[in-house]
Amino acid sequence: MTSHKETHFGFQTVAEDEKAGLVHGVFSRVASRYDVMNDVMSVGIHRIWKNAMMDWLAPRDGQHLLDVAGGTGDIAFRFLDRAPQAQVTVCDMTESMLVEGRKRAEADRLADRLGWVTGDAMALPFRDNSFDRYTISFGIRNVTRIPDALAEAFRVLRPGGRLMVLEFSQLPVPAMQWAYDRYSFNVIPVMGQLIANDRDSYQYLVESIRKFPDQETFAAMIREAGFERVQYRNLSMGIAALHSGWKL
Repeated sequence: MTSHKETHFGFQTVAEDEKAGLVHGVFSRVASRYDVMNDVMSVGIHRIWKNAMMDWLAPRDGQHLLDVAGGTGDIAFRFLDRAPQAQVTVCDMTESMLVEGRKRAEADRLADRLGWVTGDAMALPFRDNSFDRYTISFGIRNVTRIPDALAEAFRVLRPGGRLMVLEFSQLPVPAMQWAYDRYSFNVIPVMGQLIANDRDSYQYLVESIRKFPDQETFAAMIREAGFERVQYRNLSMGIAALHSGWKL
């Protein structure tokens, strides 16, 4: 039965039950070039942002991290480098992204502390109160119903657990946002065509950034999911932002 509810896929309006398949198609196509894609979209700065995420998250030995939409392992490997006696479960809806993550040299080195699971952020295949930390990096804007994903994050975290989201966001200065939009819409899809022979996927990714809520709106969504002590930090003046919340 087709859903009558609608959502956005970039700037297109689509039925809710179609979006997951469309997003899956994008990431299946770009999986082998995903890390290069992040370099293109952030001019390489995503590496600095992810390190800032780890600084604020402060991984500790003995913790169990669930990294959602983390297919290529970037966050998982960083977490385990800082907490060698921790555990990480990477969950991604796109099997080809997990395949790319498993190919990386770090995956073999860390295999005894690292699991890979295919799953949907809106219906995680894990029990309640299973994880100490939950991260999602540049993934939540692709989820069909963001409140459902946040509710699932709250459910699978143990009391005292922490959510951290890294996502592209909105610049607070309109003139800077205008200039960034010109770069995003005019340069990134062209680079996608040149690098991955896939302009459409990069066009969607740029559009999805513009459709994502601003920092205050998203912080309110995190609070509505039940999290407390919700804070955010802008990165590169708001091109991206880190959001943190606690299950207390």
